[in-house]
Amino acid sequence: MLIDSHCHLDRLKSAPDHDSLVDIINQAKARDISHFLCVNVRQKGFREMQQKMAAFDEIFLSAGVHPLDVQEGLNTEELTEYIKDPKVVAIGETGLDYFYANETKTLQQQCFEQQIALAVEVNKPLIVHTRDAREDTIAFLKQGNADKVGGVLHCFTENWEMAKAAIDLGFYISVSGIVTFKNAGELRSVIRKVPKDRLLVETDSPYLAPVPHRGKENQPAFVRDVAEFVAELRGEPYAELAQYTTDNFFNLFKEAAVLAGR
Repeated sequence: MLIDSHCHLDRLKSAPDHDSLVDIINQAKARDISHFLCVNVRQKGFREMQQKMAAFDEIFLSAGVHPLDVQEGLNTEELTEYIKDPKVVAIGETGLDYFYANETKTLQQQCFEQQIALAVEVNKPLIVHTRDAREDTIAFLKQGNADKVGGVLHCFTENWEMAKAAIDLGFYISVSGIVTFKNAGELRSVIRKVPKDRLLVETDSPYLAPVPHRGKENQPAFVRDVAEFVAELRGEPYAELAQYTTDNFFNLFKEAAVLAGR
């Protein structure tokens, strides 16, 4: 079995209502994807996401503010209320993005720092987005003692030095469909090096559909394509990679493991 460790099911245009979301989940299950982590990016959108996913025991949640959404604001008291939901197993998606929004750099840093502190306070792992902010991302994680709770650098596209620094802090590296793209040579070399006990797979659905689904809306079923590609890339049997990435997910997100009866 596989797990889609990072997706945005509430943003799927192909699943605007409950019945269509059931279809999306069933399509994934038909490809042996057993669980899904639906990741929050806008604090104002959490309640709607929560309600939409409430009927699905196989879907876990996170709560946080994405670096590209920091201008909407971060209210840590409200976020603390959100994470009382047992299905919320992580803080994030948080982090730093200087590529798309360098003009909000200071605000991003403040929000990242606050969410790291909250994660440590409530003992939940972090889901981190990072782009063109390698040094600062690692620095803030170190300064905030994020090694106490760990987390994941999701949709990883950076170099081996950053991956190694994150792994040394107890973080995991998650690979998306980007690894299947023609121009992903450096990323492939990084993913070959990631230790088995630190690797996750994801879709980041509805974005970044992997080959052979380029041009389509990404969906959780396609995490199977990512996993098969990565297994071949690393010279490992697919079944082995599926097993250890699933184990890694539940080792990181321990509250999800409890909910799943593991």
